[in-house]
Amino acid sequence: MTNHQKYSIIKEMKPRSNTTKGIFFIICSAFFFALMAVFVRLAGDIHFVQKAFFRNAVAFLIALGGTIRDVRHNGREAIRIPKGAPLYLFLRAFAGSVGVFGNFYAIDHILLADAAILNKMAPFFTIIFCFIILREKIKPVPLACILVAFCGSILIVKPSFNFTQMIPTLAAFMGGVGAGLAYASIRKLSYLKCNGKIIILFFSAFSMMLSVPYMITSFNPMTLQQTLFLCCAGACAAGGQFSVTAAYYHAPASKISIYDYSQILFSTLFGLVFFGQFPDWMSLAGYIIIISMAIVNYIYTHRHTEENPVVA
Repeated sequence: MTNHQKYSIIKEMKPRSNTTKGIFFIICSAFFFALMAVFVRLAGDIHFVQKAFFRNAVAFLIALGGTIRDVRHNGREAIRIPKGAPLYLFLRAFAGSVGVFGNFYAIDHILLADAAILNKMAPFFTIIFCFIILREKIKPVPLACILVAFCGSILIVKPSFNFTQMIPTLAAFMGGVGAGLAYASIRKLSYLKCNGKIIILFFSAFSMMLSVPYMITSFNPMTLQQTLFLCCAGACAAGGQFSVTAAYYHAPASKISIYDYSQILFSTLFGLVFFGQFPDWMSLAGYIIIISMAIVNYIYTHRHTEENPVVA
């Protein structure tokens, strides 16, 4: 076998290997985020901003420890921020904070599965924001899937004239929008070769700073059990953040986003086991529509990629 043939085989294997890694990490993130929601809810009657602060504090400490270790091994190069990265670090941090606050508020007020599926509108918004930020083209079929999935989300939100009842589901939906922009920003930062730990460190610190005014003026004393639950939530969130960052580092959203919906399975199972929750028929119909559109989009994208391989 010639060196050219070996190189061709390696080049063909690499994208597949990267996609496999992306799938693995996205499923890991789904599990961690579903488990995080359980601990957030178990923490009880604590304001969602305070819960978010502890969630981000744990993630910040873990990312800080990893960054310090990288600096010891690789020097200052480990914390070098590439040219053009600060804007997308800010976008990731701001959008991610919107996602966290929206999701945490929803977790305390609606079914875990409802909160999860509305948050999982994120992959559709990731595709939209990747078009805006990275100029990744949106084909007609994915665009149709996004529109139909949006209609499915309406079944879960259940619009009414009672705006107070709609706030939790709207918060979850906006959390999905924020997460979509955050993931697109991560994808852009991966092209800029920004250290993944720096991305998480900056996001966690930014989100914590947004929580500080509330923590100073309205901090709620917590029991030891509540503190432990929030620490566990933070550890799971860190696991989810590292996993999702690694996932979008290894593969584009169009190839792996479908597997992010495994969180719905985890959330439904955890909600049933820990809280006796089960979605109503409208929510179930919304789940089916959104997940079906995700599957259609995935199949279309996968076939389109095979028929039109990218020549390096």
